[in-house]
Amino acid sequence: MPSNVAAALACIPLIGGLIFYILEKHDQFVRFYAMQSIIFGGIWFLFNIIAHIIGSILWSIPVAGAVFGTLWSFVSAVVQLGLLVLMIIAMIKAFTGVRWDIPWVGPIARKQAGETV
Repeated sequence: MPSNVAAALACIPLIGGLIFYILEKHDQFVRFYAMQSIIFGGIWFLFNIIAHIIGSILWSIPVAGAVFGTLWSFVSAVVQLGLLVLMIIAMIKAFTGVRWDIPWVGPIARKQAGETV
């Protein structure tokens, strides 16, 4: 499989990253995108858990819960959309052969993948 295709598939949060990080031992380009995907997917997963807990708490507030719960649902949806856009940008960059760092996640991924920053 070509390096750019493997790196783009590795951008699928958590699952793609884990598969390609385990399978690919030599290609640093693929390993970087796989590690970035693992970290990014973990952050996304934690955000979903925390957002669900906060949403449940807000919706349980008497009277004002509907307002705060609805507002939180909107904020959560906007963040989810932003995370999806970041994932798509990473996939496109990987497919075109460009090494692109997701903000805050990329430098951590470089260090974990064994690259020099």
